[in-house]
Amino acid sequence: MKSNLFNMIAVLLVVAVCSAVSIGYVYELTSEPIAEAKKAKIVAAIKEMVKNFDNNPLEEKTTIGTDGVVLYPAREEGNITSVAVETSSSQGFGGKIELIMGILTDGTVTGYKITQQNETPGLGSKVTEAAFSKQFVGLNTHNSNFSLKKDGGEIDAVTGATISSRAVIDAVKKAVAAYNNFAGAIDNEQ
Repeated sequence: MKSNLFNMIAVLLVVAVCSAVSIGYVYELTSEPIAEAKKAKIVAAIKEMVKNFDNNPLEEKTTIGTDGVVLYPAREEGNITSVAVETSSSQGFGGKIELIMGILTDGTVTGYKITQQNETPGLGSKVTEAAFSKQFVGLNTHNSNFSLKKDGGEIDAVTGATISSRAVIDAVKKAVAAYNNFAGAIDNEQ
């Protein structure tokens, strides 16, 4: 094949079309298993955060506000006993941090489980460890200060990972606000 402008453009076009078709095929092939894996991760986090329920919280999910915060009410014998709140913050050092937080109906936090994060391994990723996350357990959405101690709150930052710590707190604050909004709506209905 003679090297000229037309032949180079034709070869480049063929390579681009083949690449696009290959990427599209792989996307179609993997999109459903990836979605199922993400759903399984969310279900596991909900089970870990709210423990006892006899309904399917995924079927009763409610989106609150414009931040995309999703609430999954957990029921026992028809009564809401706790809520799993899926929230996120884009303020992490490594980008977006997604988590699911458990809250009892009296506002007591049962904890959180990070479902997605890209923080620095061994540093910012320590926000996933119990040493940091257990500080939230037992706090109450009605009267606790969900801020770092250096900002006047109740939470110690991960040493050397203040940005990651603040990102988790940002996500937690969104969850608390959404839960309080949800709980207020439930109280008004009763």
